[in-house]
Amino acid sequence: MSFKLIFVHVSARYCAFFAMFLALSSNYAFGLEKESLKITTGAEQMTVYLPLLKHKNVAVIINQTSIVGQSSLLDTLLKSGVHVVKIFVPEHGFRGVADAGAKIKNDIDATTGLPVISLYGKNKKPSKEQLNDVDVLIYDLQDVGVRFYTYISTLEYAMDACIENDKQLIVMDRPNPNGSYVDGPVLDTALRSFVGMQPVPVVYGMTAGEYALLLKGEHWVKNADRLSIKVVACQNYKHSMRYELPVAPSPNLKSMAAVYLYPSLCLFEGTVVSVGRGTNMPFQQWGHPDFKDHATYFFTPKSTIGASNPLLAAQNCYGQLVAADADVAFERVNGKFDLSYLIKAYQWYSKREAFFNPFFEKLAGTKMLSKQIEQSMTADQIRATWQPAIESFKKIRKKYLLYVE
Repeated sequence: MSFKLIFVHVSARYCAFFAMFLALSSNYAFGLEKESLKITTGAEQMTVYLPLLKHKNVAVIINQTSIVGQSSLLDTLLKSGVHVVKIFVPEHGFRGVADAGAKIKNDIDATTGLPVISLYGKNKKPSKEQLNDVDVLIYDLQDVGVRFYTYISTLEYAMDACIENDKQLIVMDRPNPNGSYVDGPVLDTALRSFVGMQPVPVVYGMTAGEYALLLKGEHWVKNADRLSIKVVACQNYKHSMRYELPVAPSPNLKSMAAVYLYPSLCLFEGTVVSVGRGTNMPFQQWGHPDFKDHATYFFTPKSTIGASNPLLAAQNCYGQLVAADADVAFERVNGKFDLSYLIKAYQWYSKREAFFNPFFEKLAGTKMLSKQIEQSMTADQIRATWQPAIESFKKIRKKYLLYVE
């Protein structure tokens, strides 16, 4: 299922539109029995958090996903009389349309005059000066539950900043669309980077709120006991639910199919293979000009919003369309981090010594995976090497779950 674009009445500081699809998708999640329950996100529970903000100077970490119904959280806070003093934004910017890795500049919101400060690039953590006039920092970003998706790195830096500057942190929790399983290699901490800061699997099965509690409880952030944190939990959510996002979380996760396939297909970003950036189906397909003898399916990347300079632009990339819609993608994932696409592409590539680039180890979180593929290990053999670390993580994870599985 793709996100359909419909016009939503919000202030000009956001896009004139949100990437939305079914009207029900913002309120309902579907479990294995197809039962539907109305989910209330943290940001929608105003009676819980508004009293905490009274007479406080508030800063927010938000983007286009930070919505309350069909309004932005920022509008909601301002209309409720909350004194918001500044806006921080993560990778992809305020409107969520910037390329992955693109430099995000500081700005002034034209409607409110509030400063908009980028937390991507050199300034990943709010500084002492930026927090001088702040009492409470609110984090409200829609995550997708994957270690290398950088919103949880921004969350960790926000926690550090609140500890160092004695500020309160409020996390508005949202469901995790990939929250029903835990899989993939656990990060080797020698490979820490902004796309992987803690020893968790690629798919870690936690919401942002649960992950924040884990970071604090396991003292994975320095001086964790000093952190004053409040997680406004979702209501009527459980991890086994298939939750469909109301807004595209970033410019190249255009559909729920892409959200489901992202954990496995993103590893192609550390190779010579295109994952469809610059097409209408990024993270739903993969291909390379070298694969013409192996596949008839192809796509041709071109410059577009969110992918201004895509890999292999203007070249026919032969490969595989993994799934065109959400149902097929969800079934193909089947609660598993899938190596089959990566292994097949490696076997097809004629110059195997050049298949991986240095970014691959950071994404995978291990130096072993590329070597295992080069040694012709099967997916099952490779997966077996992950299991002890995954089981150890699951024991830690269990202590911080706010929602039943």
